[in-house]
Amino acid sequence: MAADLQSKYQKLAQEYSKLRAQNQVLKKAVVDEQGQGTSLKEELKMKDQSVRKLQQEMDSLTFRNQQLAKRVELLQEELVTTEAKGKKNKQKNTDPPSQMNQQRQSVFDEDLQNKIEENERLHKQALTPAGYGSPGAGCPSGYFPCVQEAQEKHRQIETELKERLVVLERDSMQHHAVVDGLKQKYMDTIEKLQIDKANLEVKSHSLEREAKECRLRTEECQQQLKNIHTDLGSRLDQSTSIIQEKVPFNDTRFAEYNTLDVPVHDRRHQLKARDVNGQALAFVRDLVGALLNFHTYTEQRIQIYPIDSATDTISPLNQKFSEHLHENASYVRPLEERMLHLFESITEETVTTLETTVKLKPFSDVFTSYSCFLKKILPYQLKSLEEECEYSVCTANLRARNMELQSDMQKMTAIFEKLQVYISLLALPSTKPEMLLQTNYNAVFTQLAACLHSLHDVMKDISKHYSQKISFEQELPTITQKLKNTNDCILSSVVALSNVTGKIGTFFSNNLDFFTAPSVYGLRVGMGVIDPLTAECMLANKKKAAAYIKSLKKTCPGSVPYEEALANRRSILSSTESREGLSQQVQQSQEKIAKLEQEKEHWMLEAQLAKIKLEKENQRLIDMENQFKTTSTGPMPSIQENGAIPKIEDLHLVERDSGPVKSTSLVGLLTTSTINNEIPDAESREQLIKSHYMMRVAELTSQLQIADSKSVHFYAECRALAKRLALAEKSRETLSEEIKVANQNIVRLQDELTTTKRSYEDQLSMMSDHLCSMNETLSKQREEIDSLRMGSKSNAKKNRGR
Repeated sequence: MAADLQSKYQKLAQEYSKLRAQNQVLKKAVVDEQGQGTSLKEELKMKDQSVRKLQQEMDSLTFRNQQLAKRVELLQEELVTTEAKGKKNKQKNTDPPSQMNQQRQSVFDEDLQNKIEENERLHKQALTPAGYGSPGAGCPSGYFPCVQEAQEKHRQIETELKERLVVLERDSMQHHAVVDGLKQKYMDTIEKLQIDKANLEVKSHSLEREAKECRLRTEECQQQLKNIHTDLGSRLDQSTSIIQEKVPFNDTRFAEYNTLDVPVHDRRHQLKARDVNGQALAFVRDLVGALLNFHTYTEQRIQIYPIDSATDTISPLNQKFSEHLHENASYVRPLEERMLHLFESITEETVTTLETTVKLKPFSDVFTSYSCFLKKILPYQLKSLEEECEYSVCTANLRARNMELQSDMQKMTAIFEKLQVYISLLALPSTKPEMLLQTNYNAVFTQLAACLHSLHDVMKDISKHYSQKISFEQELPTITQKLKNTNDCILSSVVALSNVTGKIGTFFSNNLDFFTAPSVYGLRVGMGVIDPLTAECMLANKKKAAAYIKSLKKTCPGSVPYEEALANRRSILSSTESREGLSQQVQQSQEKIAKLEQEKEHWMLEAQLAKIKLEKENQRLIDMENQFKTTSTGPMPSIQENGAIPKIEDLHLVERDSGPVKSTSLVGLLTTSTINNEIPDAESREQLIKSHYMMRVAELTSQLQIADSKSVHFYAECRALAKRLALAEKSRETLSEEIKVANQNIVRLQDELTTTKRSYEDQLSMMSDHLCSMNETLSKQREEIDSLRMGSKSNAKKNRGR
């Protein structure tokens, strides 16, 4: 009790320390994220400032552009007014030519003066920054080309600034989105951390409370432990004195006999062993899947690189290597099967040690075969990598990666050989216990754990080198999509191998204390090393003892009369038969319903087709009727002047409004009368035929269903009778066998009776002979006694005479 409380308290303290460490890590992460957020905010401010500057420049340029546009408009208006004035002056022709010339000259002078001033101003404002040395120097051909160049440059700058503004706005929006996301993320993390902090505080308070309670309990347990120690000490002294005085011998003297005793069953140890073996089985399954994928995809890669087998023949070396790799499943899959058998052999009732786990030897054998398979394919793998290095498109980086992979493959094969050696050593106690001492178990388990960790390191190196090799191969111009997919599959399988080997190494290291724990046999005095046969006998004794204890605890059930048992058996058999028959009927009815549904859909389609045919036939009859009417009476009143044929509804309306159309000819009267009279007769006849056949089909289906139900019922009854007959045959056979056994017993008893009679007769004869001999001896003794008496009497007479 105290040990459990102490372990619980230690677990709680470890969990509390882990939570505190996680809290510190989370605080550090929050501080780092806040620092990143502040840096992003500063960058965002700088981006906003640059955007504002560009906006201001853009506004100033647009303002200048507007000024220039207004100035050009004014100049165009002045030009238009001057041209209009010149036209007016030409039209009037009232002024003398000299006056007109003077006016023109004055207008030209003013225009020239304005243009000169405007040109100077434009040179000062626009042309000088653009690269012209002095006003008017870069504009030899006049004013307008310089303005156009300035406008073009202004447009280019404006478009560039607009594009830059769009890019900056998009960047700012992205930054805003990132900042908002980070803010939301930080807020969520802060809330989560606050919640975790509150939970941890509550948990720490509860742990402190539990710690106080545990301290109180430990004090109570220590007090109880002291009392128990004193009580057990007194009992030990009493029991030792009783053993020394009363026990005549010690049955634990011989270790060979001690190994047959049933040890103390540690259920917790068995559950732990089964749990550990289940985890190992899951890891072995993952390892088997990863190894299968690795070998299979390696075979696929050999088939397509450096030479594709679909277009050309690969080298004999790669062909042989591919054949060996094709056999990988026969070496890899037995690992999972043997591990499953080992897991199934460890149950709650058995005792699990290295001596009793006989299923570890088959797993060791298949692991040995797989390590031999790796040794067999290693030279081919190395030569295949060398062949890839000799390929024309192979670069120096690829050659370096191939050399690294060669050394990695050699290391992997060597580590699997080491693992095979250690696993075979662990399998020795279940076959030859004298080959491995119990003192060396810990060393073997420790070396096995170190070997598993080194296997994980090698797998990590292989995955790293494969990823580098694949990245270099993707840069080659001759690589195909098929090779890319195969490389990705190989890389995923190698990564899976790295992950599963890491998990296996961690699992083995975590459970190393359990593996190296002392055996349950060491807990009993006098138990030494046992061999597998002794372990099997011990387990058989354990099962017998468990069955005996179970039989003692089991209460005897109340007896049932024979007649009642027979009636119950018949009722049970009939109920099971009826249930089976009903289930079969339900299944058959469901099948029939499905068939009827299919037939229903078929007949619905047939009905739709028949309906369409009927409509077409009616339409044809109506058309024939119209043709007869037109031939007999001429054109109908509803036929239009353009020759279009009227619709059927219009014809019916005309007939309903104007009544039947009478024809003057005898042919027209006959055709109209026959058509008008035959259509309803045909429809009624078809309806009658349809109703008759529908009724007939319904009757036949009902009769078929009744017949099917009766046949199913009869089949169920026949099956029940057959089963009852089979049971009766079995009971008859059992009874006949019992009669034979009884007859044999009777014969045996008669033989025994005859033998006993003979023995009794012999004994009686012997006793009678013995009695006769005794009578003879008695008669002889009597005669001797009588003779002695006679002699004594004669002597007495003689003495008297003397």
